[in-house]
Amino acid sequence: MIDSWMVAVLIVMTLCGALGGAGLKAYASSRNRLHVLMGLGFYGTGALLNIVLLKFLPLTVVLPANALTYVWTLIIARLVFKEMVGPLRWIGVACIMGGLLLLVF
Repeated sequence: MIDSWMVAVLIVMTLCGALGGAGLKAYASSRNRLHVLMGLGFYGTGALLNIVLLKFLPLTVVLPANALTYVWTLIIARLVFKEMVGPLRWIGVACIMGGLLLLVF
């Protein structure tokens, strides 16, 4: 059984992965060292949380849950970087969320 704290850690883990990518994208544009440090820091935090979760949950739950990173990335790209996100990508997000619900719960 998956406890609520495990779900919370899964969400934070995937958010860290998306924020890591966003930090590196920001660095690619600005060459601000803070952005690369933030990106690597978030990636590292996400990796550590992944390891912690693997202690309590099966790989068949943790690894597919990483797909949530794509959802966060799409939201960050739209809100932070003002990238256009077409309807097919939002349909993809709905498919990912539906698949995750089937896999995790």
